[in-house]
Formats: sequence, C-alpha cells, structure tokens
Amino acid sequence: MKEGFIRHIPHNPKLRGMARMLPDVVFSAETGSELKMQILRPWEGEDNPGSCRFPLIVFLQGSGWTKPNLYFEIPQLAEYARKGYVVATITHRSYQEGHPAPAFLQDAKTAVRFLRAHADEYSVDPDRVCFFGTSSGGNTALLMALTGDDPRYRTGEYAGYSDAVQLCVECFGPTDLEAMSRDWDKEKPGFFQFFGGDPRTEKQDLMRAMSPLLVFRQTGKCPPTLIIHGDADPLVPYTQGTGMYQALVEGGVDAEMICVDGAPHEGSFWSARLHEEILDFIGRRL
Repeated sequence: MKEGFIRHIPHNPKLRGMARMLPDVVFSAETGSELKMQILRPWEGEDNPGSCRFPLIVFLQGSGWTKPNLYFEIPQLAEYARKGYVVATITHRSYQEGHPAPAFLQDAKTAVRFLRAHADEYSVDPDRVCFFGTSSGGNTALLMALTGDDPRYRTGEYAGYSDAVQLCVECFGPTDLEAMSRDWDKEKPGFFQFFGGDPRTEKQDLMRAMSPLLVFRQTGKCPPTLIIHGDADPLVPYTQGTGMYQALVEGGVDAEMICVDGAPHEGSFWSARLHEEILDFIGRRL
C-alpha cells in the first residue's frame, strides 16, 4: 500500500480565535415588548465563565426606527468576535407599533445595562463598551455616546448599572433631524410626525433632542467617535456626516471620519477593508 503524507497541526485547547453565538437572549420585557439580542462571543474561556474579559461592541442595524434586522451583519460581526470582542446585535421597539421616539433610545440603553449586569456570564469588560450603529442605528449610536446615564431615557430595568459607552462608531446616520425633516417631508410626508407619536402635535423639541449634532452643541461632551459616510448616499446626505464630524473636531473631541467614495446607503458601502478600518479604530481607542 502506498504510504501518503499526513500533515500535523497543533490543537487549540483554549479555543483562541474561535467564536460562538448565543441566540435570542431576552434583554427587556418591562415595557410590554419582549426584546432579544444575538450575542457573538469569543469561545476562549467558555468552560470557565468570568475567567476572561473582552471588550463589548453593541451593534444596532438601521431600520428607520422600526424593527432592526438582528441578523443582517452577523456574518461580518462574527469576525469581530473571533478577534476578541463580545458583540451583541440588538433590537428596539418600533414607532410603527405605538412606541414613538425616544423608545428606541431607551431600549438601546437597557441593552447596555443588561450586558453590564451579566458581564460575568458573557465575559464582558464593563469598562470597555463601544456602540456601533448604521443609519437610524448610527443616529442611536451617537445619542448613546452623548447621553450616557441621562435619566430622561432610562427604564426601570437594571437600574443599578450604567448605560454610558466609551466609544462610538457611526455609519451614515441622521445627525440633524430638523434639517432631515425638511428634506424628507418632500419624499416621505409626515414621517417625522409619526416617528414622534401623535402626528397632530408639535415635534420640534423632540427633533432637537434626537439630533446628535444639536445635542452636542449643547453639551460639548462626547467619547471618541468614528463617523463613516458614503458621499453618494441618496437617503441621508453626506453633509449629515461631515457636519457632525466638523462639530466634534471643533469641540475638541477625539473624532475620525472615513468617506467611502461613491458609496450609497448600505450595499456597496461595505467592504472587507472598511471592516478592517473599524476594527483598527476600536482596537486603538478601546
């Protein structure tokens, strides 16, 4: 019998570089809507919970503040988990189902507090938390960065834990809803009126409160932030990103911006290189 050549590689007793998924973890039920997250975590230390502590990335997919797709970026985010991050993709209540703004922000904050409350179980380092969002999720990411532990947006769940984040990654999100509402009223009449609840009531104060650019102009405080926007975005104008970036830089914030040349909203905006850039920013700042 002809003898072949057998290659040998070492085993991986600590499961380094591997990841696993914890599906459908309920993080909120107090508001009457059961909200779930999908958790991706390094497999390392799985046999000894709490023995390892990994930085946390909370990801929110854009949805126009309706129902985020929890699974949209999981194939890409799995690589973040393999590189040593706990990643939680979250959802929130929808304004279309009778939960107007700021319900989406309250739910995002509840998710962060839940993960801090269960830091031992999921091997989370509660002092290293990044919020990463796209489109309406990008708007939420900036609001999370700007309104840490703001009592106006707290629910009663996990009240003893902070919802502040240490880092923000924001992709093609609305930053000035007052300006956006003027533009969108031509394309989507009444959108922002329903976003804020009863369409018969005045929403200017709510628009300002949910506009990261306007919030920052009032507070002047923000953790390190990466803004990414495509300069061919037909839905959220590129100037929404550049305006926010300029304000952060002028305000002395540790901010960076990436322009994705020719990119639309989602789709070809994404590339392996862009995810490498995001990972590099998170690695340097978190």
